[in-house]
Amino acid sequence: MNIDIFGLGYVGAVSAGCLAHDGHRVIGVDPSATKVELINAGQTPVIEAEIGTLIQESVEKGQLSATMDFASAIEQTDVSIVCVGTPSQLNGSLDLSHVRTVCEQIGESLRRKDGFHAVVIRSTILPGTIRQIVIPTLEEYSGKRAGEDFGICHNPEFLREGTAVKDFYQPPKTVIGELDTRSGDILAELYGHLPGPLIRTDIETAEMVKYTDNVWHALKVGFANEIGNICKALEIDGHRLMDIFCQDTKLNLSPYYMKPGFAFGGSCLPKDVRALTYKARSMDIPVPILDAILPSNALQVKKAFDMVVAKGRKKVGILGFSFKAGTDDLRESPVVELIERLLGKGYELKIYDKNVNLASLVGANRDYILNRIPHIARLMVKDLSDILAHGEVLIVGNGSAEFQGVLGQLKPDQVVVDLVRISDGRSDVASYDGICW
Repeated sequence: MNIDIFGLGYVGAVSAGCLAHDGHRVIGVDPSATKVELINAGQTPVIEAEIGTLIQESVEKGQLSATMDFASAIEQTDVSIVCVGTPSQLNGSLDLSHVRTVCEQIGESLRRKDGFHAVVIRSTILPGTIRQIVIPTLEEYSGKRAGEDFGICHNPEFLREGTAVKDFYQPPKTVIGELDTRSGDILAELYGHLPGPLIRTDIETAEMVKYTDNVWHALKVGFANEIGNICKALEIDGHRLMDIFCQDTKLNLSPYYMKPGFAFGGSCLPKDVRALTYKARSMDIPVPILDAILPSNALQVKKAFDMVVAKGRKKVGILGFSFKAGTDDLRESPVVELIERLLGKGYELKIYDKNVNLASLVGANRDYILNRIPHIARLMVKDLSDILAHGEVLIVGNGSAEFQGVLGQLKPDQVVVDLVRISDGRSDVASYDGICW
């Protein structure tokens, strides 16, 4: 392919060198004469393992060159990859001036160019940037329509400094957020030889992926450090502890617990978070990340409550209120907390959970429901049909299999607030509202 790359900084230079090494004809574009001269001399403008050799070989073979003339570069290519910086401003927002400038330049050039041209944003940008800034700017300066006269994709990069070339050729995943299938096909062909999953999705999801990855990595560092600080105070080797922790790839380092939804509950997680943060406080060890877990969890209960209130209806049916499907355990169930709040605001509730049966409850569970929440026990019904007949708003509180068909049984005026995702439905359907989707 014939490709131009705007921005010859860290990401742009590595991408240019690797794509040229793969046999594509690549033209780097940058306003810095120094960077352009370095590339054309076969030298790297960034310090990164292996990239110097790739750039030198590609320039010698005529696969890679650089210029300050953006119009000439676009005229000779079919794909523009934007790799300019998006630095933080003082308030944390992104400085998108470089992105905007490049889009103006590309737009001006597309106005004079015939044929289809794909524009790929590889810079790290927040969701909404492409639709609110990139596309309007390109359309204004080109006089053409995005998705028709030219293509738009977002292709976030996952390159780590020091291992960027290795990461380019062995990516954990390749993500293509596409406005149009044609430009998505171009990128799929460009990266089709790389290992790992190739994921084609919508623009906004692709924009969000890089931030989700990086914030998760930052959270992991902070979490490990707080655990390590507690361990040191207890004369425990934090590295040895985390080595054991990381050997659990079923729960700890896995997709488990990583689906957005309702608050956690049960007899273990809330209790153990409280115990460990108490222990840290007793040793005067600040653990702001660990301290934020329970308040964050409580916000999900509030969010669910606010969703129900927003429906403007008083008759509510609860489908499942044990803390998860397949159990009768109500201890620290976030659904019980939600029920308490709704009762306090005068909502008319009926509750159904086949596993929470007073006749079979024993021990701690029996004591809890009879002595701690007897007012809730009196609202329980024995049949799912009773809930469907009563509720103007139906709250799905756990993922019991018997709730899968509820959406197909709704009356025209009923709405569902789903806390567990019993369906692939989205909140753009009037009768359905998912808590995190």
